[in-house]
Amino acid sequence: MPDNAREPMKTNALILLADDEPHITLVLSRKLQASGYDVITAEDGEDALEQALEASPALVITDLQMPYMSGIELARQLKTNDATSQTPVIMLTARGYVLDPSELASTNIRYIMSKPFSAREILDKVIELLPPAAGSFRKSA
Repeated sequence: MPDNAREPMKTNALILLADDEPHITLVLSRKLQASGYDVITAEDGEDALEQALEASPALVITDLQMPYMSGIELARQLKTNDATSQTPVIMLTARGYVLDPSELASTNIRYIMSKPFSAREILDKVIELLPPAAGSFRKSA
């Protein structure tokens, strides 16, 4: 297959994106899909947990403050379930919100990203956590 910098890499890695702000899920899901990831979305923490337990995503990106279940509680629940206990989490927070290290100890939160952020910044963290397969190439997104 010829190298074509315009063609997205297919990873087949599934990412669960949970945020109650539709514009954030829209922008991030488009960016991730354009880079070859499969994406499912949730608008609240309870829905995100249900989808994670059903689909076993390779990665979860979640907002901290969501209806019904916070992102930190979602991350805790994922850590306690056998199917998702190793699933890495990227936490999105409002600028200036600090998570206590004791809160993080019971989770798989790998990165905390303060809003506002760029979709490219999130994609860079996703690539660090879910590296592309050998021999594949990635669209310059």
